[in-house]
Amino acid sequence: MKAVVLVGGQGTRLRPLTETLKKELLPLVDRAILHHALDRLARHGVREVVMSSPYLEEAFAQFIAAREGEPAITWVTETEALDTGGAIVNALKHVGDDAFFALNGDVLTDLDLTAMSDHHHERGAAITIALHRVEDARAFGLIASDPDGRITEFREKPADPVPADINAGTYLLEPAALGRWASDRPISIEREVFPEVIRDGLRVFGFASQAYWLDLGTPANYLQATFDLLDGRLEGISYPTPWVHGEAEVDLRSHLGRHVCVNARARIGPDAEVDDSVLLAGAVIGTGARVLGSIIAPDAEVGSGATVVGSVVGEGATVPGGLTIEGARVGSFTRASA
Repeated sequence: MKAVVLVGGQGTRLRPLTETLKKELLPLVDRAILHHALDRLARHGVREVVMSSPYLEEAFAQFIAAREGEPAITWVTETEALDTGGAIVNALKHVGDDAFFALNGDVLTDLDLTAMSDHHHERGAAITIALHRVEDARAFGLIASDPDGRITEFREKPADPVPADINAGTYLLEPAALGRWASDRPISIEREVFPEVIRDGLRVFGFASQAYWLDLGTPANYLQATFDLLDGRLEGISYPTPWVHGEAEVDLRSHLGRHVCVNARARIGPDAEVDDSVLLAGAVIGTGARVLGSIIAPDAEVGSGATVVGSVVGEGATVPGGLTIEGARVGSFTRASA
């Protein structure tokens, strides 16, 4: 089986992390977000994936070269951003005639893809869309379906809080359902492809489940996904807590909370406190510094006695010793100030 993994987003909500790192390549505990997605596909029998992006293509080349095991990766260069639908249509020549998965590469989930495939084929669906239940759907468009689960309509975002099933960003698609669209322009799969396929009477079904699901597009969600992995909330995945890479240096007089990830080459000095935070490769936390609820990007430095709370410190940036910042975003290769 094959899949298309969508990795074309710019990750603007995650800046400054994504000023120098592609969102899908950010580490999530011990490996990149994209590794988690590909590993899950492999566990469910996907042997080849197609990926494309017009942004930071060279970073993906390094990722692909270093990736080991299944699934095999075919790269398709986008000369311009094609949006979700356009990227999928552009990949059709590589997926063959059988149903294939398409999914966002920046979502963490333990969705049972095998059960979703069975659901799709049992109903003779042209398209199956994974659904996720949320208590407040204001940030999402709504999906209307009949009692059999056949989707009848995509609706606008509600104005008031309402619990609803939303599009979880994983699809199983029959290539023939997408044959009418050209691959040379941006296409929205939610606003253009799905509504038109439904109007034409093709069978579009939702697949509801109790799977874990989280969009990793914000610093808060990136941290939450890290904590959930450390807490063992995803099926089949477990880590020691706190998680410390074998090449990190952590002074025995420092304090690390349970929800902490310390990546390779990171250094934590004596009497430092780190809790509910992620330290990426080469980050330095000075003597007596405090880092709480924050993300410290590669090679960034928090000086001795500094306090960082609820913040994102970009790659190569510096928080001077003794300074306190809260709720800040410190740009890459800059120096924080009061």
